[in-house]
Amino acid sequence: MSREEKNQNENINSKDFLLGTLIGGIVGASAALLLAPKSGKELRHDLNEGAHQVRERAGEWKDVAYEKGTEWRQIAREKTDQISSNLSEKTKDFSERVKDTKDQIQDKVTKLRDNQNDDDVANMIEEAAEDLEKQ
Repeated sequence: MSREEKNQNENINSKDFLLGTLIGGIVGASAALLLAPKSGKELRHDLNEGAHQVRERAGEWKDVAYEKGTEWRQIAREKTDQISSNLSEKTKDFSERVKDTKDQIQDKVTKLRDNQNDDDVANMIEEAAEDLEKQ
């Protein structure tokens, strides 16, 4: 399982937990209020108070979720910038190596054209092949 999939599973688990906690709190508070022997006025007051507490908790969780989202977004940006920079450097290095190899081969071809001796041609071809294998 990749790190990204693991993070997504953790996010889903966190959301499920928060949702379950919220629903459980509402159901539990409602059941306690409805089953307790109280007058209608007291019951309405307690229900309003419970609803107010639930709203406060939901607001707090919303703020925490927003902060975490902001943190994760910043981390993602930093990682993306870092990967982009590394990729750019690797591409530049690779391009330079290819250019150097091309220049070496062109030099050897030029030498081959200048030297029409068969033994020299064979040796230079072997050298060029060895140089390519090294790189």
